[in-house]
Amino acid sequence: MPFVQTNGINFYYEERGLSSAEPLLLIMGITAPGGVWEPHASYWQNDFRCIIGDNRGVGQSDKPAGPYSTEQMADDYAGLLDALQLENVRVVGCSMGSTIAQQLAIRHPKKVRSLVLMCPWARCDNAAKAIFQHMMHCKARFRPEEFSLYIQQLIYSKASWDNEQTAAELEAGRNQAAIDPFPQPLHGLEGQAAACIAHNALAQLPSLTQPALIIGGKEDIFTPVWMANEVAGAIPNSDLFLYEKAGHIFHFEQLEDFNPRVKNWLLAH
Repeated sequence: MPFVQTNGINFYYEERGLSSAEPLLLIMGITAPGGVWEPHASYWQNDFRCIIGDNRGVGQSDKPAGPYSTEQMADDYAGLLDALQLENVRVVGCSMGSTIAQQLAIRHPKKVRSLVLMCPWARCDNAAKAIFQHMMHCKARFRPEEFSLYIQQLIYSKASWDNEQTAAELEAGRNQAAIDPFPQPLHGLEGQAAACIAHNALAQLPSLTQPALIIGGKEDIFTPVWMANEVAGAIPNSDLFLYEKAGHIFHFEQLEDFNPRVKNWLLAH
């Protein structure tokens, strides 16, 4: 399994698709390893060389003591791209991954061709900061399956909870959390949460020249719609799309629309 040394850590990554295809960097969100991209990467790999990392603090990458920052985590990915001898790549970032993608474009503009920013924020208000603080408290006190339930409540919409098949799948996911072979340690979650709370790129986003697709769910209670609107309003060359009756995890709730929608946008940008 491939690791690279970047920014002082051992960084785990995987690839999907032909090595000769145009590269697509996928950056996942808080608590989640890169493997969560599988339903999307398995579709996009037909058109792109998908590069999927485990963020600092989760999965098989190193989990040093925090706090982390989104700037630091962007530099982790810049080092990965350097190791792969890649520039001018398309980047898709989800939630915390969108904040890392913002910083990658700000700090390393030649490395980023275009951006898809999923359920993004440019800055946290006090309510968002409280959510991340509560997330840390829950991680410290709950069993893995109980913590998984809290995260599910943040990210899934009412429509998903009302669907009996989806509700059963969520229960199975909670049970799986109890036997995760690479559980995220508390200090890894705390490091990532600190990065999320401190992220503030609002003043820098107007300087971005890369095209960006801002995409989210209208029923997202974790990163509400005002955050996506603020990011879209700050980036000059941006498109905004918001799903009806979808939450923070709209990319699973609307999988059959999301995968081709993002693919087509990326192929055009």
